[in-house]
Amino acid sequence: MPVSQAPIALHADLSRRAVVRSDDLPWLASPQPGVERRLLERDGGEVARATSLVRYAPGSRFSAHTHGGGEEVLVLEGVFSDGEGDYGAGTYVRNPVGSAHAPFSEAGCTILVKLRQMDPADQSRVVIDTRAAEWHPGLVAGLTVLPLHGFGPESVALVRWRPGSRFPLHGHPGGEEIFVLEGVFEDELGTYPAGSWLRNPAGSQHAPFSRAGCLIWVKTGHLAPATVS
Repeated sequence: MPVSQAPIALHADLSRRAVVRSDDLPWLASPQPGVERRLLERDGGEVARATSLVRYAPGSRFSAHTHGGGEEVLVLEGVFSDGEGDYGAGTYVRNPVGSAHAPFSEAGCTILVKLRQMDPADQSRVVIDTRAAEWHPGLVAGLTVLPLHGFGPESVALVRWRPGSRFPLHGHPGGEEIFVLEGVFEDELGTYPAGSWLRNPAGSQHAPFSRAGCLIWVKTGHLAPATVS
């Protein structure tokens, strides 16, 4: 069995901005043969709060396991499967805290996956084929939005930017996380081609735009510090 090369902490401080170009990262072996990972953020050992790209070779699989902190998946390529169904490229899946499955891929696939980052009270299982779902006009001209999920302050969506689109300067009281799926996303801090992962902490602000056009997965509201009552 391959030995995991996961670090204990990688971009683990949620109060700090992080930018990763995933295409520059190596694929690291997971504990399961045929399953490799590119690590975007991680806090913990093999059981960890983590955001990763995961690549399944054809015929590879994970043994049955429970998600103590939930699992969020966006299928980027191929077909991802478990006992509940088969999920082609463009499918968004949320498995809530306490759910269990035995994932595999007969044909092979690549997924964006987030682990142990859900509110235990959010018990909705979500499966959306984003390539067949209805998109809506965005808040500014040139943007269209496909909502994926919302719970409390957290909101998840796909956003498509037409070439030349711009969004005015705005803040993120609860933080923002982005994965660039297509094209090039930009703001005053940098340029982010497809495969880039960004985390803007709670209280940050920016004025994003896209000269070439792009498609992004975006989550907001989930990075605010916990309050003590």
